[in-house]
Amino acid sequence: MSTMRYLMLIRLDPTTAPVSGPDPALEQDMGNLIEEMTKAGVLLDTAGLKPIEEATTLRLANGKQTVVDGPFTESKEVIGGYCLLQTRTKEEAVEWASRFARLHGPEWTLDLEIRQLDQP
Repeated sequence: MSTMRYLMLIRLDPTTAPVSGPDPALEQDMGNLIEEMTKAGVLLDTAGLKPIEEATTLRLANGKQTVVDGPFTESKEVIGGYCLLQTRTKEEAVEWASRFARLHGPEWTLDLEIRQLDQP
């Protein structure tokens, strides 16, 4: 059976995320899961993203490009990170994402969007 690649986008509301970020127990649990996913050959890449205030937005509208540097107005939802997964099925990708989500306590509100990459 061939494998497919999926991008898991980690969306969060910066106004509800813990100000201090992940606690040490979550970081340890996440490190263990990442190690397991890597050994299983499922995790191809992962990273968190710098704050939205440090972002640059390139906008194309009516054939005209504009570049806008942060800081931006407060956003209710931002992409906080991503995981690039390689699995046999979408269901397997969803199961790994579910395990990722379960590590987070009640103080976190996350949406994990899992999308298959368009492969030539």
